[in-house]
Amino acid sequence: MKAETRTRLYAIDNLRVMLTALVVTHHVALTYGNIPLWYYVEPAKDPTGIVLDVLVVADQAFFMGFFFLLSGFFTPGSHDRKGARLFVRDRLVRLGIPLLVYLLLLRPLAGIGGVLGRGDTPFWEYYLLSWDPGPMWFVEVLLVLALAYTGWRALRAPLDQRPATLTARSVVVFTVALAAVTFLWRLLVPTGTYWPVIGLPTPSFLPQYVAMFVLGCVAFRRGWFETLPARAAGLGFGLAAVATPVLLVPSLFTTGALSGALTAAWESAFAVGMIIGFTVWFRERHNTQGPRGRFLAEHAFTVYIIHPLVLVGLGFALSGLQTIAIVKFAAMLVLALPLCWWLAYLVRSLPGAKRVL
Repeated sequence: MKAETRTRLYAIDNLRVMLTALVVTHHVALTYGNIPLWYYVEPAKDPTGIVLDVLVVADQAFFMGFFFLLSGFFTPGSHDRKGARLFVRDRLVRLGIPLLVYLLLLRPLAGIGGVLGRGDTPFWEYYLLSWDPGPMWFVEVLLVLALAYTGWRALRAPLDQRPATLTARSVVVFTVALAAVTFLWRLLVPTGTYWPVIGLPTPSFLPQYVAMFVLGCVAFRRGWFETLPARAAGLGFGLAAVATPVLLVPSLFTTGALSGALTAAWESAFAVGMIIGFTVWFRERHNTQGPRGRFLAEHAFTVYIIHPLVLVGLGFALSGLQTIAIVKFAAMLVLALPLCWWLAYLVRSLPGAKRVL
């Protein structure tokens, strides 16, 4: 049993590294594509920007939900070991302190270029009145979910620790239910809605985020990570591949409720397929960890926190490079990934930082 647990943790550590790198990639694509939802942007002036937009849409469909699932997976065991009081204190330290540091110190640094460039808002006004947590919205929502889990545990006994097989029928029912709830939610919170102050850039995806967190909690109790068959990787990726032409493409040529239903169905099927595929693939193929992998995993959360400053700085540094969008995207990404992990290492080397990060 001990060996299985180590294998499981290594694979999940490696998944977290992949997803963190994908977050950095996602925001580099926003920098040079046609979706101006980042601190520093250079909108594409050539067709290659469409490739970056496709990457952003595909990422958005599953990668943050995947983060919430992994976070949910570790939540029940942490609560079991620490008890409610220590669990809450740990979450407030490991999530609340980074969130506050980002809001008070890093956020203004990431946004200062845009503010000064526009020249329409004094910096002090921007600092005091704009409390957008940027990519740390994930930490904000995760903290709320962790507290909600603690409240639920105070009212009800936890699920028993009992291995069970995740059936294909359960996967289909979950996917259909998620698509239906997402569609209904978007009647109230349409795609593209932004919640200021709270800072959620994609509140239309909240059903997926909450569902994946809950699913992660259940997966821990039922041992689904260990019991999914190896062939589930191919089936998951296959589901994602089939869903795209069957659901996404028609949604682009329809309007109204039908388009919304097809989009919600594609996002749900694509997310479930990609998450199952990557989870099993990493368990089967990437379940070891050497010194390099351990370094990447230990610093992944810090990379998530500080990467906006790296990308904004690189954006200004590369602003004089005249080339097509996808080349600038590649140039920044090649520089950003190692630079993010190196800077994260320096941050975690500060006295006391490892207690939080």
